[in-house]
Amino acid sequence: MTSSNVIPTLVRRGEAHVYDFLSNDVPGASEEERGYWRDVGTIDSYYQAHMDLVTTVPAFNLYNKSWPIFTWPEPLPPAKFVVEEEGRTGHAVSSLICGGVIVSGGKVRRSVLSPDVHVHSYAEVERSVLMHGVDIGRSAVVRNAILDKNVRVGPGVEIGVDKDDDRARGFSVSDDGVTVIGKGVEVLK
Repeated sequence: MTSSNVIPTLVRRGEAHVYDFLSNDVPGASEEERGYWRDVGTIDSYYQAHMDLVTTVPAFNLYNKSWPIFTWPEPLPPAKFVVEEEGRTGHAVSSLICGGVIVSGGKVRRSVLSPDVHVHSYAEVERSVLMHGVDIGRSAVVRNAILDKNVRVGPGVEIGVDKDDDRARGFSVSDDGVTVIGKGVEVLK
């Protein structure tokens, strides 16, 4: 069974099931949240599901205490935002930031940062999804991108700014213009 025929195969074998999210009654959820569902089978839909979470009033509320998320949290220190000087203040807005993240004099906007991400001074991360252990170098820029685990972006490198440049470096660029970098890649100038 290949990845392109999983569902058809399950249907033929009578093993596929349907769940009606519209009739799902989630305790504490608003009417606007009813039926939220996003198929994350493409890069663009996966990216958009993350961007849904960073809106001011998300379509899917992770903070609903009546419907907790049961998961094992890694034993990490809390996120840390350091350096407070003119032009070099570590901060994040409209973003989800996990434990172990350090934003050291960089700026993060409308992004999801997984555990152990480090954003160095003067770096900018915008509308991006950074997986575990990503390191964004000093003065680097990452926009409209998904960076898989342990990606290292060198100082001054730009990702997602020039899509033709991203393709020339061998990175995938989705139909909607999301640049994707695979696990463990080190991107230098």
